[in-house]
Amino acid sequence: MDNPSIKKNVIISTLYQILLVITPLITAPYISRVIGADGIGAYSYTSSIQVYFSLFAALGTAEYGLREISRARMNVEKRSRLFWEIELVSVLTSVFILLLWGIFICFQHQYFTMYLILTLNIFNTMLDISWFFNGLEQFQYTVTKNAIVKVVGVVLILLFVKSPKDTDLYVFIMTASTLLGTMSMWLSLHKFVIKTKINLSSLKKHFRETEIYFIPTIATSIYTSMDKTLIGLITHSAAENAYYEQATKIINLVKALTFTSVNAVLGARISFLFFQEKYSEIKKNIHLSIDYVMFIGVGICFGLISISNTFVPVFFGSGWGKVVLILQLFSPQVIIIGISNCLGSQYYTPAGLRKKSAMYIIIGAIVNLILNLILIPKFASAGATFASIIAELTISILYLKNSDGYLDIKFLGHILWKKVIAGILMCLVIILYGFWNQPDIIKLFIQFLTGSLTYILTLFVLKDNSLKLFLKFLHRG
Repeated sequence: MDNPSIKKNVIISTLYQILLVITPLITAPYISRVIGADGIGAYSYTSSIQVYFSLFAALGTAEYGLREISRARMNVEKRSRLFWEIELVSVLTSVFILLLWGIFICFQHQYFTMYLILTLNIFNTMLDISWFFNGLEQFQYTVTKNAIVKVVGVVLILLFVKSPKDTDLYVFIMTASTLLGTMSMWLSLHKFVIKTKINLSSLKKHFRETEIYFIPTIATSIYTSMDKTLIGLITHSAAENAYYEQATKIINLVKALTFTSVNAVLGARISFLFFQEKYSEIKKNIHLSIDYVMFIGVGICFGLISISNTFVPVFFGSGWGKVVLILQLFSPQVIIIGISNCLGSQYYTPAGLRKKSAMYIIIGAIVNLILNLILIPKFASAGATFASIIAELTISILYLKNSDGYLDIKFLGHILWKKVIAGILMCLVIILYGFWNQPDIIKLFIQFLTGSLTYILTLFVLKDNSLKLFLKFLHRG
């Protein structure tokens, strides 16, 4: 199997990552007005609890499976055996978790129907084989069929969800469309695997390895899903959960645009390069990608800070004022997670240092949990947001400090200072224009346009070559 084009895969992977969040994002303006804060808050809270069951069902299959398949992709017999063995482990753990989930929902009364619908997410976890295609760098197979299903889901939401009474229907459409997209990937599997004997003795090894990869995954959930769970348990306010949910929808999209797609592609390629022991090429790839990630991340960070006051009322409607504050607090996360996600995907995981990175993530999770317990009672969703930022910053610092020279603070400072200057100037231009009395939709468009141009032109004047170098790198790849 030849090495696929990095350029092609970055584009495809970007589309895929956007697809994962684009359906709720497209429907968010409609749903926020039709269902309201109580319905969105209920979905946010119940899904945050369900996520824990899915995490235990999946263990660390996504990261471990991607790494193993990328290393064995040239050997069809080996990769086929690995696929069936790892997937069988996922099926066995998912079936066990389904039994526990069934017991759990039997004792739930307030949101029983919603919990029952969310069972589909555990089946989605069981059948999700995107890690296999990602390991082969065949990203088009995780995009095309999913795209059709997701678009159908959006259409169904707009056609049938008409009032707060349709909240459960909305949840069903969201979960069912995700499951159908996952199932569709199996239709292309025969092109890449063959029938092979499964070595049952290997299942124990795979289970043990997925446990290792699972540790940072469950720790990460402390400052993602756990935030929503704690907001619900401590504040008893569906509205506070809804504010946090709406802000994270935007943050998830910009993270997909900033680094998720790039890291998914380069993580698979770098796993292969580690197997070939091409260490200088690995370092070069990391430097080029982090430069690009900071180029996008700094622009989005300062853009969100300055444009949120106009964006939130236009996008979500009235009654969502607190989302402005949460979105502004969240904005540095794009830069902070950009660093840790890049190192995690392109160094720690491909190098087989998941145990090492797990320790740093656990430290960050503990920091986040402690700060949540202190800040949520007083500041609710805003407190959870601040706790997440500090936790992510802790992890990024630890990742940087122990990255064995593949990335350091000196290099970050070198590539960041021009981008920060451009970001500040962009922020000032957007804020100043915000004082003009114009319809919000027009103001938002002009703020976005003038801000983007200010950022890009400033970088051009300062001779920042991030985008140019990265595009040249993709062309060569």
